[in-house]
Amino acid sequence: MTSAEETTDAVMPFWDHLSELAKRVKVIFYVLIVSTVLFMALPADLSFLANPLEFYDPLVALFLRQIRAQVLPPEVKLIGYELTAPMELYLIGSFIFGFVVTIPVVAYEIYRFIDPALYPSERRAVYPFVLSFTALFLAGAAFGFVVVMPLTLWALFRFFPAVGAEQIISIMDFYNMVFVSTVLCGLAFTWPVFFVLLVKFGLVGTSMISKNRKYVYAGLFIGIMFITTDGGPLVDGMLLLPMIVLTETALYFGRRIEKSRPAISKPARTTPVCRFCSAQGETGKAFCDSCGKAQY
Repeated sequence: MTSAEETTDAVMPFWDHLSELAKRVKVIFYVLIVSTVLFMALPADLSFLANPLEFYDPLVALFLRQIRAQVLPPEVKLIGYELTAPMELYLIGSFIFGFVVTIPVVAYEIYRFIDPALYPSERRAVYPFVLSFTALFLAGAAFGFVVVMPLTLWALFRFFPAVGAEQIISIMDFYNMVFVSTVLCGLAFTWPVFFVLLVKFGLVGTSMISKNRKYVYAGLFIGIMFITTDGGPLVDGMLLLPMIVLTETALYFGRRIEKSRPAISKPARTTPVCRFCSAQGETGKAFCDSCGKAQY
């Protein structure tokens, strides 16, 4: 089979692309649903075996208690506020933890969808992409949970004594803030992976960032302000520091990729020669200076 025939066979109709995309999304959806149900249904420990008919603590309850113990100051009290709030938190928490478990599957299914359009050399870069994406997301989520959230709560609770308010907050407000900040921090940490991948594919260059650092970091700072809406400049600065380190690391690897590419040689500039009398002329002239004949 010739290369032309292989190219023709590799072309997929538009509806086949949609069918392939639907297949990949379906896999992600199924994994997300199964992961969510497991967090909702699996017991936190095996003590329920003594009396299986009683309501047992699900796995999600164990994680929620750990979040409260690690992030919330002991003097702060949580209240349900609404009758359905604990059940909503039970469902939302299970979904968030299921989403975190599904992250590697999301990255892999993205790779499988774009795989037919990649060259063999580009395919070799996708597995490091999946691993780097997952590792950076987990690192960003951990940074958001360990650093961003405690600082944000510390900054917010400073205002309670100032206005004479008791430190009693809604469980939905607390956990929603933890979930949103943690997931957004995780996603923010992954952007250098996409930048390096685009540099490898030749779609962008490192000079785009290196020549405009102050604007790039100003944009990062504005984006961080949306992630940490309640933390103030201290929290924003704490999150900006690792983002700068990640950006500079991405630039380093991007430059290495650019240097490894073969140099494109420019064609040598030649002096035009008359096709009738072989006399040398000037570029762009319509008639030869020697014989006077038209050159075009």
